Amino acid sequence: MPTSSFDPHAGGAIPRQQFVTVGDIELHYLSHGEGPAVIFLHGSGPGASGYSNFKQNLDAVNRAGFRAIVFDMVGFGYSSKPTDRDYTTELFAGTVRAALADIGVEKCVLVGNSLGGAVSIRIALDDPAFVAGLVLMAPGGIEGSEVYYAMPGIKHMIATFTGGELDFEGMRNLLKMLVKDPTFIDDALVAERYEILQLQPTEVLSRLRVANMEGELGKLHCPIIGFWGSEDQFCPTSGYQKFIENCADCAFTIVADCGHWVMAERPEMFNAHMTAFLERMKPSFALDTSTSGPVAKLGDPR
Repeated sequence: MPTSSFDPHAGGAIPRQQFVTVGDIELHYLSHGEGPAVIFLHGSGPGASGYSNFKQNLDAVNRAGFRAIVFDMVGFGYSSKPTDRDYTTELFAGTVRAALADIGVEKCVLVGNSLGGAVSIRIALDDPAFVAGLVLMAPGGIEGSEVYYAMPGIKHMIATFTGGELDFEGMRNLLKMLVKDPTFIDDALVAERYEILQLQPTEVLSRLRVANMEGELGKLHCPIIGFWGSEDQFCPTSGYQKFIENCADCAFTIVADCGHWVMAERPEMFNAHMTAFLERMKPSFALDTSTSGPVAKLGDPR
């Protein structure tokens, strides 16, 4: 695989690169490019990882003059997966924030999908000066749990994962619920997720606890852009209204004939909007010299 770019069609094992220790947890991350930091936080689900979610979006960030940092949050990808605790919004946000401090990031743009959107919101609420802007795709954490558990995609995901029924074809069928066009789910993507699934205990989802932050959205003062697929089966598309009603500097795009994975189903559109937003964010980093980092080769464990 070339070290100068991410190959979204490589398939097989996802790249393994760098680790940072936070307490008793090791978080795996990919770092690519130089410049102000853009942090990618993935969604939940069996076999999820940062690379699997965002591999089609990373080169665009580098071409825009930013450094892409892609985390596997605790419980996912190559990161630690403890079975002795709840997987709370605070756990995800706290470990990511501590990891970023450890690698020297003092300000960033957060890009979060689903669970990663909820974690991005939590970090922005807890440390407003740290977050220059938010890019959110169908973010979680803005409804009561009963609303999410009633969504067909989440019901199917929990039933198959915790019931131990998720073989290779079962993974394919679950991933098809994330998108509108089922042909997007090819063997390479299923293989990526299925390989990580073999490392993942059921507690990661059975003990997942995402708080409802709807009442705090008015405290978000950073610029926000967001995206929602009109056919999302995991997070209600109507959630965009909660941001529009509560956040002053905010714009959402509703994407027709698209599911939960806007950044993957519509990468060209998403990347164009995201990089225009990043260009707007550049003055926020003008006096911050902490956000550049070394270019690391994909696949190099450190």
